[in-house]
Amino acid sequence: MFNLSWRKDKKVFIAVLLILLFISSIILGISFGAVDIPPYDVYRVFLYKVFGIKIGNLDEILNSTLFDIIWGVRMPRVLLGAFAGMALAMVGVIMQATIQNPLGDPYILGLSSGASLGATFSILIGFSGVLSSFGAPLGAFLGALIASIFVYFLAKIGGRITPFKMILAGMVISSICSSLTSLIIFLSKDNEGIRTVNFWMMGSLAGAEWSNIVLPIAISVIPLIYFFTQYRNLNLMVLGDETSITLGLNIEKHRKIYMILSSLITGVIVSVCGTIGFVGIMIPHIVRLIFGLLGADVIARCAITNMELPIGIITSVIGAPFLLWLMVKGTREKE
Repeated sequence: MFNLSWRKDKKVFIAVLLILLFISSIILGISFGAVDIPPYDVYRVFLYKVFGIKIGNLDEILNSTLFDIIWGVRMPRVLLGAFAGMALAMVGVIMQATIQNPLGDPYILGLSSGASLGATFSILIGFSGVLSSFGAPLGAFLGALIASIFVYFLAKIGGRITPFKMILAGMVISSICSSLTSLIIFLSKDNEGIRTVNFWMMGSLAGAEWSNIVLPIAISVIPLIYFFTQYRNLNLMVLGDETSITLGLNIEKHRKIYMILSSLITGVIVSVCGTIGFVGIMIPHIVRLIFGLLGADVIARCAITNMELPIGIITSVIGAPFLLWLMVKGTREKE
């Protein structure tokens, strides 16, 4: 009884600690950049805007450009980074459980490349009429969904779907989508659109505004909540197909549902942030829900003076060695 109580208290303590660290990371993420802002000032503005609580004399800050930087520029960017990191990490967990492989990731399985293809098509060719304002998110979702369908059926060739076949199919579809994306860019005559797509494909949170972060967050929240309720099924899937089927899980049905919802989340996030690789692998494995994409965004803003690096470069520089480490670790464990 004492042991169970201690475990419960430990979980509560860890949850509270993670929440506090998450809030602290948001405040610090807003503080650092081309213009450094004292974290205490960020904290005071945050309390005032969210809860209406005034601490000290805020009039000087509220009437200055610092307020615009804190609330108008950095706050939506940091919130988008936090949500994108959480969403991509969740999709990474789902993919790893679905294919029973620690290398599962929307980037490796072709979802990100499919979303990039759809979004690139919508940006450079575009949608007309009522769909114009939702062109990039719609194109990204359709691209990710079609890519996931091809991955699923390609992996099903020759019999039952296996984790190895899904990874191989994902690599093939990812390569095809990347080639088609490059072809669209090459054939396009929209120079401004090409520059936008090229920077966007490297991954960036620079375009985050209050007006364009509400839609992706609203669309992704319901699938994310659904995934939180699926932990029992996901734990069964990790045990293998035979065990899952024996215990009564319809594994084919759940794979389809998880792939569709993962495509929706990936497509929406990619349409706003661009292609950000390896986040789905790194965050679930090292459980860095706090540092994650927020820390990478701070590095992207501060690494080089008067210049902002695309966040996708930062995650790739960290993620590629991390992927290599996972492969080496897996090989050693088998030996």
